[in-house]
Amino acid sequence: MKVRINPDKCIACTTCVVNCPVSRVTTKYLGPRMIGPAYQRFRLLALAEDESLTYCSNCKNCEITCPQDVPVAGINMLARADQSKKYGTSLRDWVLAHGELQAKALQLIPASLKNFGMLNPVTRSILDAFGIDKRAPLPAFAPKTFRQLLKNYKQPSLRKKIVFFPGCFIDVYDPLTGIDMVWAFNKAGYEVVSPDDFSCCGLPMIANGFWEDAIKRARNNLKALADCREQGMIAVTGCPSCALMFREEIPEYFPDLIDELGLGLLEDAQDFLLQMADKGELDIKNLPEQPDLNILYHAPCHLRAQGNGLPGLDLMNELDGVSARAANAGCCGISGSYGFKKEKYEIGMEIGSELFQKIKESKAAISASECGTCRVQMTHGGGKPAIHPVTVLRARMEGKPPRTAYNP
Repeated sequence: MKVRINPDKCIACTTCVVNCPVSRVTTKYLGPRMIGPAYQRFRLLALAEDESLTYCSNCKNCEITCPQDVPVAGINMLARADQSKKYGTSLRDWVLAHGELQAKALQLIPASLKNFGMLNPVTRSILDAFGIDKRAPLPAFAPKTFRQLLKNYKQPSLRKKIVFFPGCFIDVYDPLTGIDMVWAFNKAGYEVVSPDDFSCCGLPMIANGFWEDAIKRARNNLKALADCREQGMIAVTGCPSCALMFREEIPEYFPDLIDELGLGLLEDAQDFLLQMADKGELDIKNLPEQPDLNILYHAPCHLRAQGNGLPGLDLMNELDGVSARAANAGCCGISGSYGFKKEKYEIGMEIGSELFQKIKESKAAISASECGTCRVQMTHGGGKPAIHPVTVLRARMEGKPPRTAYNP
């Protein structure tokens, strides 16, 4: 499954550099053009890797803006995989890339004890020495995972079924947003299933250099999606990074798996709900009367990289009394696990500073975004609650104020 990407499509226009959030705030990163297609020529000559490679956050802004469709971040991730194979990876990066495994290992321990053990000042100081910045907004474990809640959630008996891929953040840290998804799909006439066979999408592993682990997750998930496809079920996710992994990363990095198991696309859950509303299968107009709600919306980088619009923003603006506007402030700076790392925390905060300032200055009571780690970063830097668009949808349909904590 060795993939080599030809760098010669790059015309050195530097559009990627202008739009790179990391290059904008630090000289430690030589920039996407230099470390991507330009340096790839040296890699093909087996010359030593540049240390600057580790500062690519894989946010995909270079690929979003490249006029030649050069997979700049993809080149960087392949180079990172080669470096990991040659020289190994740090324990810190393993921990950040394998949150799902840690959650499974600790599943019998009550969430209160896990959170005390992970988030108390002594542990945070130890983690800081270990390389995870003590200032970083590590999310708290939820009392029960999404899968546990789903098993006990009473869904109505419905003829149609839809598959929901929760992703690690919703499953482990934010299961109530997953239940909001289930509620919304039930209202649209779909029973939600979420197979236990699903595992982490693998994107955190790719970003941290754990290539073989990512391949195992990809194979496992594609098999599960193939089974769902054979039953005629559509698969959706509320996480842009998970959707990106299946839509672009797996076909680009692991084409042999696609040949073997088929393309396992995940539809955008917000886009699907909008379609149901347009068809009249989800009534989002005849809602209980309630106060107007202003929301500042942040578009995750991995959502914009897919080029399918901003369905979460559109969904909220379809609701009576809701006014949601895009922040248009670039990357939030967290980039999955990037902003948790000690050497990158301040870089991440500087990247997100424009977004944080807009949140603070906004008259909006809450902010919203589809990405879980973006929401954590927005709350951390902006000081206002950040929730998922589908949580807004459920609250307005039920005539209640939206839940303003990802894990109350």
